[in-house]
Amino acid sequence: MKARLTDAREIAPHTLHFEFEALDWNAAFVPGQFLSFTEKIGEDEITRAYSIASPPHGGRFALCANLVTEGRFTPFLFGLRPGDDVEFKGPYGAFILRRPVSDSLFVATGTGIAPFRSMLMAKLGEYPERNFTLLFGVRHEEGLLYHDEWLRMAREFPNFRYLPTLTRPTATWQGLTGRIHAHALEALGDRRDMDVYICGLREMVDELRGKLKELGFDRKRIIYEKYD
Repeated sequence: MKARLTDAREIAPHTLHFEFEALDWNAAFVPGQFLSFTEKIGEDEITRAYSIASPPHGGRFALCANLVTEGRFTPFLFGLRPGDDVEFKGPYGAFILRRPVSDSLFVATGTGIAPFRSMLMAKLGEYPERNFTLLFGVRHEEGLLYHDEWLRMAREFPNFRYLPTLTRPTATWQGLTGRIHAHALEALGDRRDMDVYICGLREMVDELRGKLKELGFDRKRIIYEKYD
């Protein structure tokens, strides 16, 4: 299938938000799923997976990606201009909201925020009786992707709480600091009846999963997606 880039904007240093219009797909997917993109670069055909960063909306979808300067696919992606086409397959993946939907903690680092943007934008208003907490960890404040959107959603929806945390804060930062694991455990408190969704680098995901299991969390309540 093909999609055409309609817009790309910087949302953090070396991180872009891409908007695409599908040319031969109705963009029917479940929030949290990903697409697989393929391009011939040099003599090789390169394939990379990206989580959809938007709710289902007609024939349109969004992605967000970091530029990996020594990589092979993101320089191509960052070189696209509005009107350029890309090839993709999908959607794929089971990193989606469990049913029935429970009170939930979403834990993300970096571009692992993308599937949560899709889920929360699509589903938050559907479950006013459920409480959702988004814990988002990055190094620097400028790396808090979609920060203003989360703040706005927290004002709009009483059942949504946004907790950003920085490992390298400035002197003016007034929010949480430090690694994300301790804050995740604090957000859960004594509760073991919540679902915990985790998305980010493999090391973070594996470490937090281990800590949750030590606390006696049911493994079925730990839903995760990790990448290198």
